[in-house]
Amino acid sequence: MSVRVLIVDDQALFREALATLLEVQPEIEVVGEAADGEQAVRLCAELTPDVALMDLRMPVLDGIAATTRLRAEQPGVRVLALTTFDDDEDVFAALRAGAVGYLLKDVSSTRLVEALVAAKRGESVLQPSVAAKLVARVARLPAETPRAQPLATPLSERELEVVRLLADGRSNREIAKTLFLAEGTVKNLVTSVLSKLQVRDRTQAALRAKELGLF
Repeated sequence: MSVRVLIVDDQALFREALATLLEVQPEIEVVGEAADGEQAVRLCAELTPDVALMDLRMPVLDGIAATTRLRAEQPGVRVLALTTFDDDEDVFAALRAGAVGYLLKDVSSTRLVEALVAAKRGESVLQPSVAAKLVARVARLPAETPRAQPLATPLSERELEVVRLLADGRSNREIAKTLFLAEGTVKNLVTSVLSKLQVRDRTQAALRAKELGLF
């Protein structure tokens, strides 16, 4: 089943180019376009897309505020941030607001399609530079921050390899290629990692593993 996508960006030319790019992908169905966050929230209620591909800096209602509203009003819609900016405040604000991923506009079309498919599944998808920022922020936490308790069931060596690649922002397909595994095997390993770390998504898994000193 294809991923129903709403494109949200205040630049009409970019929206049109992106729609043209995505519409030829068999995995993607572009169901609409929005020029600002307010319009995006309204269209999500009407069109029920699987993923809102969200720019962050827009007039009327910016992408962060729109993501916050969608999380409250349309929790079934996943938000994937797609922006020109990767400064720390934008990254952390978007993820705190509920975005499942954060990509930059120089991303390849192949990577973007993979990210949209993963976002529909609820997986976190991060640009490698963004993943590095998250790990770096955890590393800068004050020394007095309480340390997490050891895991009841330790990660296997293979699961440790997977979580390190998650922290680099790799998709399941990329992890599979790196570790010479089937993509289904990687999916099972990711599920096991999330369970053992007691987290809901890949971003939290990377942060939790860093807190535990696993890499």
